Amino acid sequence: MSRPPRRELLTPQQVLQRHHGGPRTGVFTDGSCEGNPGRGGWGFVWVEDDRIRAEQHGDDPDTTNNRMELRALIEAYRTLPDDARVDVYSDSQLCVNTVNEWAKGWEARGWRRKGGPIKNLELVQELYALAQARPDVTLHWIRAHDGSRWNEYVDALATTYVREGSSA
Repeated sequence: MSRPPRRELLTPQQVLQRHHGGPRTGVFTDGSCEGNPGRGGWGFVWVEDDRIRAEQHGDDPDTTNNRMELRALIEAYRTLPDDARVDVYSDSQLCVNTVNEWAKGWEARGWRRKGGPIKNLELVQELYALAQARPDVTLHWIRAHDGSRWNEYVDALATTYVREGSSA
């Protein structure tokens, strides 16, 4: 069985030249991993009317895709003031459902879930606490790789480690 062709990894500047769709204001997050587990990266950007207010990215030499998605959200929430009123977008349904639906019940059961242990518990707890501290921040799911400018941009930030090596 042959592998599908690898998608082109654009730089953030190339993304800005090629993509124009999607929301123009909000915080966008993404995580990436080459191998799972393997080398990974994460990124976020906070934009207002298509102008970058803040951005950050990083990498980890031995991680998973879910950990990088969670890390991107954690770093984005850390950047936001407690009184922020903004929409946050992630293309990870797992992360969005974790924060918006599942974590409340897990917390009520002593950080247990009915189906077994919670993976990446320390990151889930940190993200959930940050989200609870910012009640006017709304987390949304956004489709990956559909041409949404800022979601494509954070994908480029999250894959910087592939194009340039470690950010550390």
